[in-house]
Amino acid sequence: MTHEPRLTIALRSLLNTQRVAALGTLDDAGQAFVSMVPFAIDGSSGALIIHVSGLAVHARNLERVPRVSLLVMQAEVAGEPVHAMPRVTLDGMASVLAVNSQTWVGARTAYLARFPDVEYMTELGDFRFVSIVVSGARQVAGFGAARSIDAEELTQVLRQPT
Repeated sequence: MTHEPRLTIALRSLLNTQRVAALGTLDDAGQAFVSMVPFAIDGSSGALIIHVSGLAVHARNLERVPRVSLLVMQAEVAGEPVHAMPRVTLDGMASVLAVNSQTWVGARTAYLARFPDVEYMTELGDFRFVSIVVSGARQVAGFGAARSIDAEELTQVLRQPT
């Protein structure tokens, strides 16, 4: 059995226990826009999946400029230092998935496994599944425990359940 580093275990746990990310997109003028998005992990592709309305600013932004960034962080704990909160900033490329394609079906399956209560939203015409293929990340696992992570390690983490 291969030894897995402590920070890799912490990263996998963070991504599998937190269900919401701050999504950073860019508009046509290059202005940053940050919004909240629920996310799922497609273990077969190693991509992050979001489900967005075409009416949303972030959806229009990522269709025009597919470079995105997501911040996933542990919730604040009263009495604990906020500077030590575990978090990861993931960089990636977003792509809207073609309805009923094989990748769309896989994304829908992964998303509904995490958010079964929103199945009805997958039938709404203005919503679409977006796959985010990660290209790198910066993890902070606590005070003094930070590192950069390349795409290969990230994909391995995303393809393995907790």
